[in-house]
Amino acid sequence: MKTVLSGIQPSGQLTLGNYIGAIRNFVKLQHTHRCYFMVVDLHAITVPQNPADLRENSQAVAALYLAAGIDPNKASVFLQSQVPAHAQLGWLLTTLTHMGELERMTQYKDKSAGKESVGAGLFTYPSLMAADILLYNADLVPVGDDQKQHLELTRDLAGRFNNRFGELFKIPEVYLPEVGARIMSLDDASKKMSKSNPNPGSYIALLDPPDVIRKKISRAVTDSGREVKYDPASKPEISNLMSIYASCSELSLAEIEAKYEGQGYGPFKKDLADCVISVLEPIQARYREIRASGELLDVLKRGAEQASETAEAVLKAAKEKMGFVV
Repeated sequence: MKTVLSGIQPSGQLTLGNYIGAIRNFVKLQHTHRCYFMVVDLHAITVPQNPADLRENSQAVAALYLAAGIDPNKASVFLQSQVPAHAQLGWLLTTLTHMGELERMTQYKDKSAGKESVGAGLFTYPSLMAADILLYNADLVPVGDDQKQHLELTRDLAGRFNNRFGELFKIPEVYLPEVGARIMSLDDASKKMSKSNPNPGSYIALLDPPDVIRKKISRAVTDSGREVKYDPASKPEISNLMSIYASCSELSLAEIEAKYEGQGYGPFKKDLADCVISVLEPIQARYREIRASGELLDVLKRGAEQASETAEAVLKAAKEKMGFVV
């Protein structure tokens, strides 16, 4: 059975884009693969975090994993910081990473742009991400398009370690779903839907109430035309909304085009909002049950124990190969 590893930062409210592009695929993969799904709280602190917000957001992300259908009896769900091997192997791999490799990372360039000072953690975090993956000898890593560059670095570091110290790490492959891998912002279809966007109208949060979802979709940017047609080049805004519709329904893009032929954007947006709400309401109900039950911390403790069993063995082998006394 192949192994899958992935994680999401607890740096804000999870969005519909996180669900369509990542969490929904996690749910599918748990039935056919050995899965480790983290809340990557160590990555979150590469930018300043309010401690109370970090604690709450970490638990919220984990609860949303479960509410969306990840079964802790099938997959290990845990907080990255509760498995010390991540930070330890992250440092070992940082010593094998070249400055030029980190300087080329587009995410670092984007997040540091215009800032007078940038923390070293933001610069080196791709090495920690490599450790996250290699600790579990993951075969597949579900990531968005914006993380593919980091996975390439992970592959390079695994090969570099193996060549220098002897075979240990498996070379992972990227896993990209065929549909819905990249849901774009509601206010700018050239940018990915992101929980870190300062404009809350740019994304649909998984915990947004129905009236908020309807308002956000009704205000979503479209072009000056009326035709509901999938054409990312000339109609990126409406194409993005159609991708969301297709991902939240059983309709294809062609069927959506046919359904709204000659009707304009008003009826389309109304039905899209109903469709999104129908997907999110059961998740929100289950989320509230999980948070009220007190079961979450036990799930996370058990997941960290399962993850540590694998991670500690790989870390020990890596340290032995590098010459440390273990």
